Amino acid sequence: MAAARPGASSPLQISRLVKRYGEQTVVDDLSLSVAPGECFALLGPNGAGKTTTLRCALGLTLPDAGQITLCGEPVPERAREARMRVGVVPQFDSLDPDFTCAENLSVFGRYFGLDAATVRERTPALLAFAGLQNKAGARIQDLSGGMKRRLTLARALVNHPELLMLDEPSTGLDPQARHLIWRRLKQLVAEGTSVLLTTHFMDEAERLADRLAIMDNGRILATGSPREVIAAHIEPHVVEVYGDWADGMAGWARAHGERLSVRCELSGDTAFCYVNDASPLLEQLAQQHTLRYLHRPANLEDVFLKLTGRDLRD
Repeated sequence: MAAARPGASSPLQISRLVKRYGEQTVVDDLSLSVAPGECFALLGPNGAGKTTTLRCALGLTLPDAGQITLCGEPVPERAREARMRVGVVPQFDSLDPDFTCAENLSVFGRYFGLDAATVRERTPALLAFAGLQNKAGARIQDLSGGMKRRLTLARALVNHPELLMLDEPSTGLDPQARHLIWRRLKQLVAEGTSVLLTTHFMDEAERLADRLAIMDNGRILATGSPREVIAAHIEPHVVEVYGDWADGMAGWARAHGERLSVRCELSGDTAFCYVNDASPLLEQLAQQHTLRYLHRPANLEDVFLKLTGRDLRD
């Protein structure tokens, strides 16, 4: 994989992007950029506009307003030329079941104008990168879900892209497959490949992203490194309180939250208490033998839920 060139410009710049479908604004005045050799995560609930943003960036969906530059090319005017320097891992695998693993790489390489000899030369390293070095002749229907996802990642790298776009790359994977993909993505970034990913896994974003943006209703709500976003938008300590209480956890929160200057959010039978100093709350809870609690540092999921809400999205 090629390292980022010294003085290389941003592989993706989006300025004031707008996309509407009828009366609905799906992407609303969105601006972001991906730096050379960084991993940038775009987070948001279902329907936030993440996939539409990626499609506009690739020239697959025409925006209503805004400017996009992808690998130095204006999009959508020269989207085809820009995509020649981009790798894409879509949300759902689109491998050809009629071909073997090696043949899938070969056919995909031809889309980028690579001759058969070049793809054959690259295939062993790509399969090894995906942990599939012994699966060159295997049919797609004989692969597990994790193997298919890793092959899709290998396929996206066949053209040695400057920018790799991944739409929820580890959805549906078991922990072993997720951790392997995480290691591979970290390796790519260390070698200079820029990565833009969308994910619903907050731990994935915290582990992989140099910077991230949280979006909802088509707009960016927060941006920065994971640590910066957590420090800027949430109290440092979280105490999760759950158990039996005469008036339910809502009653407990009313009785103790205001007195202890605790910001509480209720979810089912659990009260999430966000505090700068957890000591007073922990002292009080130690006397409540009918309650159980967990004290932990705030994380990115807490910020995500604070900014986008706890209501279920479909």
